[in-house]
Amino acid sequence: MIVQKINKSNEEWKKILPPDVYHVPREGGTEMPFTGELLHNKESGMYTCSNCGQELFTSDAKFDSGTGWPSFDKAIPGGTEERQDNSMGMKRTEVMCSKCGAHLGHRFDDGSTETGARLCMNSLALDFKKE
Repeated sequence: MIVQKINKSNEEWKKILPPDVYHVPREGGTEMPFTGELLHNKESGMYTCSNCGQELFTSDAKFDSGTGWPSFDKAIPGGTEERQDNSMGMKRTEVMCSKCGAHLGHRFDDGSTETGARLCMNSLALDFKKE
């Protein structure tokens, strides 16, 4: 999948996103566990980037990790990018939207599904499009 990158300044993003949606994806914030709107969503459909609409995860990749954030065991190929994140005294893998660079959450390799991945995403970084 070839992705056309979006390059906007922080000021441009601030003008078009609500403050909470700006904070998490654009400033690398994290919503409180068990508070996200999409945590308990069990409908069939597509999870997209709340900033640019890029398709990220299918509903069949979602599972209940018990961590308090929507979790997925795989992303749509090309939909996300990853980089090492050593902030907050931890070694983690940050997951970002491949189109606009929005911070989505983190990947851990302790998932309970066949892939072994646990992609813990912030609801504020996601939108959901029902099938």
